[in-house]
Amino acid sequence: MKTKKNKSISSRQRPNSFGYMMQQIKEPILGRPISPKENLRRVFAGEKPMWMPAWLYEVDYCWSDEVLEHPKYEYDGFDWFGVEWVWVEVAGGMMVKPGTRTLSDITKWKEEVIFPDLDSIDWESDAAIQTSRYDNDRMHVFHLTEGIFERLHELMPFEDALAAMIEDPEYVLEFFEAMADYKIKLLSKIFKYYEPIDFVIYGDDWGTQRAGFFSNEMFKEMIYPSAKRVMDYIKSQGKFIELHSCGLNQQYVPFFKEMGIDLWTPQSINDSDMLKNKYGSEISFCFVVEGLDDPNITEEGARQIIRDFVDKYAKGGRAMAQIFAPPEVLKVCLDELYNYSLNFYLREN
Repeated sequence: MKTKKNKSISSRQRPNSFGYMMQQIKEPILGRPISPKENLRRVFAGEKPMWMPAWLYEVDYCWSDEVLEHPKYEYDGFDWFGVEWVWVEVAGGMMVKPGTRTLSDITKWKEEVIFPDLDSIDWESDAAIQTSRYDNDRMHVFHLTEGIFERLHELMPFEDALAAMIEDPEYVLEFFEAMADYKIKLLSKIFKYYEPIDFVIYGDDWGTQRAGFFSNEMFKEMIYPSAKRVMDYIKSQGKFIELHSCGLNQQYVPFFKEMGIDLWTPQSINDSDMLKNKYGSEISFCFVVEGLDDPNITEEGARQIIRDFVDKYAKGGRAMAQIFAPPEVLKVCLDELYNYSLNFYLREN
């Protein structure tokens, strides 16, 4: 096993922010028949893994301190597009400050939207810090946050962004294309300086609790072209793609396949059984393990929930588990997930 280069470096991100948590060095995963990296690669590639991976636990994040889609280190302030953000404790994350408007009108985006100068950033110094945390037995992931639609409604109020897609679609499409150019250039910097990157989480929320924000026709016309161009670039560089898109977005899954998405982490409001049964041979899914939030859960109860989850979703591979639980329950769940799914796949073979 290759060990990490530096285990002492600390995170400068706001404590308990997502970036802070993702920059923490994980304990090595030992005693497995193949590396967690190879096992997860099989899930992305549609091959049968040796066990069902646990989301986030079996990867290392590349969370650059120089990518300012949010303010520096997740403290209140401005991102590199001039949008003001504030920390919301109850949400455990940052949100655009209410009342913020950086773009006055979509027809003026060329004059008012200032893109960051990615060539002026000292990527090399930051990469030396971030890559020192890498565990080469794990896959390394870069999270491409604030997708093209999210960036639009961060620059102007949400309802105005949706109205612009109907009233001024040509300007919105131009904006999305320019945003795709920026995303591709950003990725080229990440792939150059923070290598090796094995997959990219493409983040853009496309739905509510009831349905997607857009009709399928509008999605194909407005969102699909620029998003797919970014994803085509990712695939051209030999990387896998995981989609992070909150909302009841299962209506878009046929488009996900066309866009080259390898894995989606749907929220539990989506129909996990339908997704697995209908699309499970074509795209991988990372489903939420339900029922672990019971404050009175026992160890055996937690293990049984994991066994039931594996029995339902592991068949044929292409499955990963999202486990949200207190530390003592999480430890039990990770143990059961590995051992039970390992035996599941041995039996299935």
